[in-house]
Amino acid sequence: MSAMLEIGDLHVSYGQVEAVRGVSLSLQPGQIISVIGPNGAGKTTLLAAAMGLLPSKGLLRFEGQDLHGLDVEARVERGLCLVPEKRELFGDLSVLDNLQLGAYATKLRGEALRRRLHSVYDRFPRLGERRSQRASTLSGGERQMLAVGRALMSSPRLLMLDEPSLGLAPLIVRDILTIVRQLRDEGVSILLVEQNARAALETSDHGYVLETGEIALSGASRDLAGDARVQATYLGGGARDED
Repeated sequence: MSAMLEIGDLHVSYGQVEAVRGVSLSLQPGQIISVIGPNGAGKTTLLAAAMGLLPSKGLLRFEGQDLHGLDVEARVERGLCLVPEKRELFGDLSVLDNLQLGAYATKLRGEALRRRLHSVYDRFPRLGERRSQRASTLSGGERQMLAVGRALMSSPRLLMLDEPSLGLAPLIVRDILTIVRQLRDEGVSILLVEQNARAALETSDHGYVLETGEIALSGASRDLAGDARVQATYLGGGARDED
C-alpha cells in the first residue's frame, strides 16, 4: 500500500533559522501517526509546511501528488485539512457561521451543506445546541470541538491536529481523542502533533519524536511508549488539567 502522506528530507526556515531539518515521515491510509517532542522542536512548523502555510524544500507528497506549488485552498480541495494549535476561530461569528466557513473551499451549497452540518452536529451535539452562540463565548472544550467540526466540514481524508489537548481538562482530552480514533475507524487518516506524549502514543499507531527540528526516534507507538528514553523525557506527567 502506498503512503497517503510522504515527507522526505524536508527543510523549513524562518529567515536564517532552520526550524525543520531533514525530516522524513510517512502516513498510511487509515493510520494515526503522532509527532511528539518539546516546545520549539518544529512540530507546528512541520504541519504548517504540509498545509502550505510556510515554504519548504524537500519531498512533500499527498496521495502520490506533489504538494509544492499548491496553495492552502487547493490542498483543502484535495482532502488535507489542519486544525491549528490556537484553533483560530472567528470569535464574533456564531458556531454555525464558523462551520459554514469550513465548507467554503468545497463549495457545498443547499441540501449537501445541510447534510454536512447535521453530520457534525451528530458527532458534537453540543455544537448543535449552541449553533447560534458566538464562538468567543464557548468553553475551551467547546472551542476545540468547533475547530475539529469546522475541519470536518471540508470532508478531509487526512486531518492534521496541532496540540488538540492544549489547555483542556483530562476528561475533555479523553473525549477529543476518542473522537480522533472514531474518525480513523471511519476512514480519516490522522497526523497528530501533541505535547501530551502519553495521550498521543496511546492514541496513535506509529510515532515520531521530533527534537531541534530533526527526527530523534520513530517506531510503533507501543514500542516508543516502552522506550526508556521516551519514558524518562516525555512520559513523566499526564495530561494538563487547565480549562
